[in-house]
Amino acid sequence: MLIDGHGRRVNYLRISLTERCNFRCRYCMPEKPFSWVPRENLLSFEDLFKFVRVAIDHGIEKIRLTGGEPTLRADLDKFIKMISDYKPDIDLAMTTNGYLLKEIAGDLRRAGLRRLNISLDSLDPSTAALIAGRDVLSNVLAGIEAALREGFKVKINMVPLKGINDHEIVDILEWSRERGIQVRFIEYMENVHAQSSLQGLHGREILERIRERYRVEKIGRQGSSPAFLYRLAEDGYTFGLIDPHKHDFCESCNRIRLTAEGYLIPCLYFDEAMSIKEAVEAGDIDGAVEILRQVLANKPKENRWSEERSELSNRAFYETGG
Repeated sequence: MLIDGHGRRVNYLRISLTERCNFRCRYCMPEKPFSWVPRENLLSFEDLFKFVRVAIDHGIEKIRLTGGEPTLRADLDKFIKMISDYKPDIDLAMTTNGYLLKEIAGDLRRAGLRRLNISLDSLDPSTAALIAGRDVLSNVLAGIEAALREGFKVKINMVPLKGINDHEIVDILEWSRERGIQVRFIEYMENVHAQSSLQGLHGREILERIRERYRVEKIGRQGSSPAFLYRLAEDGYTFGLIDPHKHDFCESCNRIRLTAEGYLIPCLYFDEAMSIKEAVEAGDIDGAVEILRQVLANKPKENRWSEERSELSNRAFYETGG
């Protein structure tokens, strides 16, 4: 069992498979050139799996694959199958922008992937292109439909931005409800890599938009999920709100992150990390486990966001996933 320095059980590993992305979203990396880390800098899937296997043996029960955009990594289905074959009942999920899903959803499902979180920031082609930096909406919608046909459990992620897509909050909620998909509205997380003029909506502002049309009832957090759940009184449809500024956001954190280059990161916000790359590539699994335990011991009690004080993070979220 993995326990952090504050007594919290850590059973959830998020793996960023690449920092590459085929979008240039305004809230993530709008100015970054379309380049990528040299292949030799990345852990191979074989070396990643060495660590995944020992992490599972020590108590990891849930794995989420992220990026950048994870579907850009070649042979993704083979890596998924490695994990699924080792522990068939593992909770294995992926976060994606959905752009390439139409072509590969079947392969990923057959390999053992079960759940997908797909970003959908707008239902308007021009607004989606404005946010992502390219024409993306038709591919994303096709990817969502392909995922549903393949039997994936799908959730939608939306980041509402003032003056850009905040008028679509209810539209995306209703679009998701019609398809039996849970939508989660994510507060914009301030970071130095985003477009400086952006302004996000506070959670209460998002709820106010929805309450203009619906009666909203609180449900609460389920387990260690970062989403606070609500339901529409009219029909019981459930949606989520991810609000990293709330004081209780970190209380039940059970997550640790691994980047494609082998850095173990104790907290999404923090810049501190330790590398397992040399240990894993040398076959020193005991050494990698010791590094894991050190990172867990240093895992902070909470992030540096709060409703009273928000600092810009230097963390490149495209390196670590959300």
